[in-house]
Amino acid sequence: MEKIPLTRAGQTALNAELKQLKSEERPAIIAAIAEAREHGDLSENAEYHSAKEKQSFIEGRIKEIESILSRADVIETGKMSGAIKFGAEVTLLDEDTDEERTYQIVGEPEANLEAGKLNLRSPLARALIGKDEGDTVEVRTPGGEKSYEILRVVWR
Repeated sequence: MEKIPLTRAGQTALNAELKQLKSEERPAIIAAIAEAREHGDLSENAEYHSAKEKQSFIEGRIKEIESILSRADVIETGKMSGAIKFGAEVTLLDEDTDEERTYQIVGEPEANLEAGKLNLRSPLARALIGKDEGDTVEVRTPGGEKSYEILRVVWR
């Protein structure tokens, strides 16, 4: 089985989500299904079908999180230094727009571009790996070539 790289914060977030799904969401949906059953004919009961659909989603997400956590390779990023690699928090300057953005390079389960969490396998992250402050990277994006200057690399 392939190991999945996670930061300590990513592992903590997944554990919290798993606990919430198991202790709150699952019991609530079981209660909703029981209540919907009391309303009679299940073949035409929209509440029942909706609750069963939500139960399916919750159970699928629980299995997905448990699988990720069982294969997790938690990497302590605070002890790292040097060139950019997994866990680095990188501030970039878009050389076309002069816009600064900060991203942390994380594993796929943690990736969330709006939150500044950049997937390790994304084109930008792959271009950044091995580089250092002051370097410039060229990245091919769907919108064309982009050029970024690496302003800062921080390890947390």
